[in-house]
Amino acid sequence: MADLSVFSELVPLDHGLCVLSSIRRDGSVAASVVNAGVLRHPVIDVPVVGLVARGLRKLDNLRNDPRATIVARVGWRWAAVEGEAEVIGPDDPHPDVDGERLRLLLREVFVAAGGTHEDWPEYDRVMLGEGSAAVLIVPRRTYGNPA
Repeated sequence: MADLSVFSELVPLDHGLCVLSSIRRDGSVAASVVNAGVLRHPVIDVPVVGLVARGLRKLDNLRNDPRATIVARVGWRWAAVEGEAEVIGPDDPHPDVDGERLRLLLREVFVAAGGTHEDWPEYDRVMLGEGSAAVLIVPRRTYGNPA
């Protein structure tokens, strides 16, 4: 398992802002700015990079081809994580993640990315209404400039 320690150190230094690269159906690369963080996968209990996404093209890209690269950067320090993305949400059910576990998972990902909320029931309502999904990237390779 690839080491996520440098990536994890960078997350809080710039509000979890990262660049996610996914692959379009035509084979070209799409880049998106997202908030991401490190947490434990809810089923296989390994460290992953997670982000919350809703009905956007990046989800379509990841559903079609789960290969992803995500980069966290602060100044000249940066860390890249390559791996396979798993989408878990209302449109992408997981047999071991029921509705209640998904609700909590979306919160966990949000907090891992540096998010806070004063009204968690409102957060849950909005995430459900938007059809938000958790994207969990299981790391295969990490690299960067940690110093």
